Amino acid sequence: MFAKSLSLSLMRSELRVMFTRRRTWAMLAAIALIPILLAVAVALTTEQLAPGEGPPFLDRVTQNGLFTGFTATLLALPLFLPLTMAVVAGDTIAGEASLGTLRYLLIAPVGRLRLLVVKYLGTIVFALAGTFTLMLAGGIIGAILFPIGPVTLLSGDQISLAESIGRMALVAIYTAISMSGLLAIGLFVSTLTTVPVGAMAATVVLAGVSQILDNLPQLSWLHEWLFTHYWLSFADLLRQPIELGSLASNSLLQLGYIAVFGALAYSRFTTKDILS
Repeated sequence: MFAKSLSLSLMRSELRVMFTRRRTWAMLAAIALIPILLAVAVALTTEQLAPGEGPPFLDRVTQNGLFTGFTATLLALPLFLPLTMAVVAGDTIAGEASLGTLRYLLIAPVGRLRLLVVKYLGTIVFALAGTFTLMLAGGIIGAILFPIGPVTLLSGDQISLAESIGRMALVAIYTAISMSGLLAIGLFVSTLTTVPVGAMAATVVLAGVSQILDNLPQLSWLHEWLFTHYWLSFADLLRQPIELGSLASNSLLQLGYIAVFGALAYSRFTTKDILS
């Protein structure tokens, strides 16, 4: 009972610290700017895109503003979302060490495993906040600048506005799941150093390398093992009925990365001398 109370207290403290930082809100604001800039750019142009021209879904934005969030997600996934996730994950342990607070956290009756779990769950909460911010900002600016209504899915079926909002929430959750493996990698890297910027940079580089490898046809045998492979497969959620194959494959893949890099982080953290 005491351990459970301590864990909840530690989790509340972690979330309070995270969401009272200006950096966190600055990153969420920057995420919200992506669909806003996209919608404004589309609204200001007089040239109509032909179907399939430009990024996927872009030609649908003027027809239905709800597609702003989907298009913005596609644009943010290769770089900007991984960058913000790397900042949060890379700071988990290395940030505490650089500030000299890690030792004091462990003086309290908080096991190292419990601290790692709380730190990781904090990054998951940020991932959900980021993806829902992206979708919410896209839906709002899309409704302001373009008509909204029933959405025509990629399968050709039409769903109601209420169900469309539900699909937006599903895409946000799918994208957060996609980031979970990267967050586990960032947590592990963060246990290797006391320099948060180094952990953040290494995590971003690993995300970039994975995406490059995923685009090399010569390495097709490797693609399904890369944590970035299913990032863009949320389009399967925009069909009727929903195709759950990519969601299941993505979730299983990310769980594998969480297990492997979580174990590596635990192994490293429990054998590490905490001097700061």
